[in-house]
Amino acid sequence: MMMTPTERTIARLPAHLRRYVVSQDYAAYTSRDQAVWRNILGSLRGHLADKAHPVYLEGLEATGIGSECIPSLDEMNEKLARLGWACVGVRGFIPPAVFTELQAMGVLAIAADIRTHEHIEYTPAPDIVHESAGHAPIIANRRYAEYLKACGLVGFKAIASVEDQAVFEAIRNLSVVKEDPDASEEEAAHAQARLEAASASRRYVSESTRASRLYWWTAEYGLIGSVASPRIYGAGLLSSIGEAQHCLTPAVKKLPLSVACADMDYDITRMQPQLFVARDFEHLFEVLAEFESTLSWKRGGDFGLTEALRARTVNHLVLADGREVTGRVLEMLAAPREVAPGLGTALVCMEGPIMASRGGRALDDKPWSGPALVAFGAGTLPERGPFKLSLESGLELEGFATDGGQVLALRGRLAGRELALPAVAKLFVSTHLPSVAGGPSDPATWDRWYGELSAFAEGDGEEKARTRKALALHPALAALYREVRKMRETHSVKPERLSQIAAAATDFPDDWLLRAEVEELRRRV
Repeated sequence: MMMTPTERTIARLPAHLRRYVVSQDYAAYTSRDQAVWRNILGSLRGHLADKAHPVYLEGLEATGIGSECIPSLDEMNEKLARLGWACVGVRGFIPPAVFTELQAMGVLAIAADIRTHEHIEYTPAPDIVHESAGHAPIIANRRYAEYLKACGLVGFKAIASVEDQAVFEAIRNLSVVKEDPDASEEEAAHAQARLEAASASRRYVSESTRASRLYWWTAEYGLIGSVASPRIYGAGLLSSIGEAQHCLTPAVKKLPLSVACADMDYDITRMQPQLFVARDFEHLFEVLAEFESTLSWKRGGDFGLTEALRARTVNHLVLADGREVTGRVLEMLAAPREVAPGLGTALVCMEGPIMASRGGRALDDKPWSGPALVAFGAGTLPERGPFKLSLESGLELEGFATDGGQVLALRGRLAGRELALPAVAKLFVSTHLPSVAGGPSDPATWDRWYGELSAFAEGDGEEKARTRKALALHPALAALYREVRKMRETHSVKPERLSQIAAAATDFPDDWLLRAEVEELRRRV
């Protein structure tokens, strides 16, 4: 059987990314969902025609996004392929490392759900309006598309902390609660308090957090042009009627874009009080390069080791010979003198599991379960047999080497002081440390062994929220929406029946959208 364009896209993804992909299930969209899409796109196209970057309107067409109905991911993939991009469906918020890896590969993660009509102007939850009508159109500008990929790679390489995961889970929970029509005030208050507690638990601002801020103030909420008269290109602004109308008013402070935006926090639950203006798309690359130069991925040495140590997460060290060592940095032992430029560490102790790799590909089928040590200096560990190493850092190591870098009966001294070292460990020797980057060096292999332990669980809350959203639509109201939708699709508008539907709609005084749909059809007669 021939695969659809979306199925072909999914088939090209590595297994550790496919676990986050969901089918679009186009038939599950209700007629009211379609009305929500029409209302938003109609308002946005009218409002943004002279306020968005000039590529916006042509970009909608170029990426398969129309105004009349929710876009099909298959149709989008056919159009995106011409631009060197693709898209897949996901469910709400996905882990930042997954989002950024997909983006670096040129794949848009598109939330398959659509916001409720109560949140038609703005929703903190990812939805198909934001991800398709927001992100996709500007990709038609190839230079901006290159920026998205480059920004994704930087976010993927940045080191995240253990607290970052707690904040992510809290944000995801809050977005689910806010989109749940049956969520109580108590649930909403608890979700907000949880996010505040998670944010307060942060010991420091991680590289990953700073990278997410840069992405937020550019790709999500960026303006472009002159500070006095900018245009919109950020997806969060392009997909929100409320934000699009508010962002260009004097109430929002406009700042020239600089790397300082990475130090500016944001709140996803409210409209932004200030925005950053890029001169042009080349300006984005200038700021990204300046930001990238501050990361452990580029700096390595003691700076990178310190960042990995305080993060308490799985990261990987890139050694002088190109090998990569994945694990958790537990301890840095300082040398009495500098070992290499930017490196004053003699020995690094890492907690297992440990994965050795080269070029992002694991060297062994299974990661080593024990600890690892990385010694810095000029020296060579024999493949097997007894060894003694005396490095210029003042570090002395001796033991017995077996295959694969494992050492037994390990003993060590640093500047004459006896060290408490594991008797059995993996030992690596490197003259210097070019890079320390976030996450495992080979995500696919790491996920194959540990993915079930850290797998993304959709959770009962998210599933219940979608179920409640479907049940919240009264059957009689759903029938009226379907009838109006059919008139629109078949171009058979019946004025008398429209009047009857308008009268019936008065039984649902909170549902203004159906009345808007009816009035719009009446104007066509």
